[in-house]
Amino acid sequence: MVDIQHKQAKSILNKASGFIDSYDYTLNPYSGCTFGCSYCYAAFFTPTDELQETWGQWVQVKENALELLRKKRKRPLIDQTLYMSSVTDPYQPVERKLELVRSLLRELLDYHRVRLVVQTRSPLVTRDIDLLREFKFVRVHMTVTTDDETVRKAFEPTCPSNQQRLDAITEVAAAGIPTAITMTPLLPVRDPESFAKSLLATGARKFVVQEFHLTRTRYAAGTGAHATKLAQQMGWNAAQYQHVKHTLRAALPNLYEGKAGFVPEW
Repeated sequence: MVDIQHKQAKSILNKASGFIDSYDYTLNPYSGCTFGCSYCYAAFFTPTDELQETWGQWVQVKENALELLRKKRKRPLIDQTLYMSSVTDPYQPVERKLELVRSLLRELLDYHRVRLVVQTRSPLVTRDIDLLREFKFVRVHMTVTTDDETVRKAFEPTCPSNQQRLDAITEVAAAGIPTAITMTPLLPVRDPESFAKSLLATGARKFVVQEFHLTRTRYAAGTGAHATKLAQQMGWNAAQYQHVKHTLRAALPNLYEGKAGFVPEW
């Protein structure tokens, strides 16, 4: 059972920092994420131990998000870079009903001129292709972490399948929208060569790969203990990561690693 809460947010645009400090602002329509990936660094940014320990079981809807963005109309955002989202997935299941992200995209299109990156692992992003293609500067990042459904189900049991994500980003790219695939973090891969071919076939022209974050302190990006244990059980280590990365680099154009892959480019 997912606990869906509604709250009044103090702000909807926050100054970007840390891993994505090359952006001007982050835009997070929700707090928490019901995809609840076992490795998710965002859990470490929750304000209480209870919220961290129940990560994936709750989501807080910023019910005044559109109202807050509308207040920016008097001083429109011109050529500012926005990253949506840094500590949640904007297209998690609750978005299908609420359409909060869709309303924010419409507001940005009508009253601002921003450079936008949308980060998700959800096929629901295809719903908003009609709006996304209207942005002059936009890129959609789709997270695909493995080619193995057994691995995906172990680390990301409530997330869309690998194939659903590949199909979705293929559809976004076919609509003429710039796309990237983020393998962040890269999980165990069954067949690196075939994996690379499937990624390239989506039409994405930028790729990002990254190892687990190993820190485990609140307010610092980290990897959950359960995910670390799973990786050990599967024999996934730094050497295996480097081997797969080398194979991907030989096959994929514009493959970046870590922070460098998230720098906004247009």
